[in-house]
Amino acid sequence: MKLKIITLALLVFITGMANAQNLLKGTVEETGSTQRLTNVFIKDATNNQLTLTDKNGNFVIKSAPSHLLIFNSPGYVSDTLYVVDMTPKKVKLQILNIALREVKINGTRTTFDPKEEYPEVYQKSKVYVLSPSSWFGKDSRDARRLRRYFAMEQEEQQIDNVFNAAYVSSLVPLRGQDLEDFMTLYRPSYAFVHSNTSQTMAVYIADSYKKFKALPPDKRKLQRLNADQ
Repeated sequence: MKLKIITLALLVFITGMANAQNLLKGTVEETGSTQRLTNVFIKDATNNQLTLTDKNGNFVIKSAPSHLLIFNSPGYVSDTLYVVDMTPKKVKLQILNIALREVKINGTRTTFDPKEEYPEVYQKSKVYVLSPSSWFGKDSRDARRLRRYFAMEQEEQQIDNVFNAAYVSSLVPLRGQDLEDFMTLYRPSYAFVHSNTSQTMAVYIADSYKKFKALPPDKRKLQRLNADQ
């Protein structure tokens, strides 16, 4: 009996060690800054594991050498990481400018449907009254975070569809960096976009442009922190 207990304990220990060795840890930061990014969507394209960075920009994902990780976050250029070893990683994401965002919007990709692409997330995020693990289990908590992320991503895409550079520049005489700064400063909320028409959107843009022109020149530019600040 004692031998069976010892054998079982060893199996549990070995299994735990094996699982720990399959966990890749790291952080995600903004390029040119030490600002860590929260809620960055990370997918292992090899084993289809998913996760998000936490409030401190940290992530943990089941992976292995030779796997490919994909990093996505609204407002940033997507990036990939080829896993060579399991040492902690530091990933940098570049801010997505308006021009690149337009390419992303006008590309050939179909409308993002997370329920179709990641049905397992919605299954794991369900809460069952008679199942405490569905309330407090790590997989369930992570799935609910991913579900909220997908909802936010869909909202951001809907904003981009109506508040884009082609449309805004047809209403205001701004181009290049000035247009990017204006669109970032006065980007409407999803609630506004959802509850207003194209006519009221045009009025909103015109009114925002008046406010933009009334600002001192230095207030029209977005201030970015450098890595040494």
